[in-house]
Amino acid sequence: MKKLGRILAIILVAGVFIGTFVYLFKRSQPKEIEYQELEASRGDVVKATVVTGKIQPRDEVNVKPQINGIVAEVYKKAGETVQQNEVIAKLKVIPDMGQLSSAQSRVRLSELNLEQAKVNYEREKALYDKQLVSADEFEKVRQSLQQAQEEQVIAQENLEIVRDGVSSSNKSGSTTLIRSTISGLILDVPVKVGNSVTMSNTFNDGTTIATVANMNDLIFDGNIDETEVGRLHIGLPVRITVGALQDVFFDAALEYISPKATESNGTNLFEIKASVTVPSDVTIRSGYSANAEIVLQEAKDVVTIPESAIQYEGDDTFVYIASADGYDKRPVVTGLSDGVNIEVRSGLEPGDKVRGPQIISSK
Repeated sequence: MKKLGRILAIILVAGVFIGTFVYLFKRSQPKEIEYQELEASRGDVVKATVVTGKIQPRDEVNVKPQINGIVAEVYKKAGETVQQNEVIAKLKVIPDMGQLSSAQSRVRLSELNLEQAKVNYEREKALYDKQLVSADEFEKVRQSLQQAQEEQVIAQENLEIVRDGVSSSNKSGSTTLIRSTISGLILDVPVKVGNSVTMSNTFNDGTTIATVANMNDLIFDGNIDETEVGRLHIGLPVRITVGALQDVFFDAALEYISPKATESNGTNLFEIKASVTVPSDVTIRSGYSANAEIVLQEAKDVVTIPESAIQYEGDDTFVYIASADGYDKRPVVTGLSDGVNIEVRSGLEPGDKVRGPQIISSK
């Protein structure tokens, strides 16, 4: 039994050794290299760059009050259209106590002056009727009465403006009524009834009552790297895609290239703008993220092959074209490349088969 076990062990070791030797021998044998076969064809080669940015209205304004106060009523909400000079909200004035006191004092003084002017006028008129004073003296007294009456009206209107924000003579131009300065769509109404608002002055920007924009005139606003901005020029066609809208494309035209760069994370970027043409049946919202594809160069109806088939030796380019004996080396002259396909200006015809990249076996 011991002798039989020893024999079996020897046979097992020999089998493992032989199997390993055979496996290594097969692995060491050179394998036939296989290549993809690619075909030259006619087509277009377009070299473009993609710029990220946003869709924004060309005209967007913040409507601000001309006085300080409290929002009494809001007549419009975001998403509604508004016409120029249409009322958006109404304010309740919070008068400055110093100005209010001064206006009230001016009214009282004007009333006293008016009463005195009336007394002087009546006395002078009685004398004039008896021809005891000249017409010139009577005219002066009459003018003094008219001036006192006008001063009383002005003082009263000033008090109404300080107290109420509007006078009885200019209700149509009331500063308590906040009107839209342009026609368009209301994008935002950030205030509510009861909010305090301030007018714009040299110390602050003032409170925004509403943001209004003309959504019929849109632009693409983005930034492009300094390495590509030199190839742009005004009027270049742009193709806009919006992430929020599937399979929807817009035509645009480049209309602005910033003359000055802005630095972002160590990179110099130049702002560009393009006017966007939006079909009437498509709804665009302000601030949509978008990509702009700008065509830098294009070659139409040319012979093309995948760029992976091109071989390089110094400044020379060539391909391996299929023949009866395998592949023959042939020089070619190349042109525009889009990173995937390349234009072949001479050396190939449509339908020619060329050697592509090596096929990598998964085994």
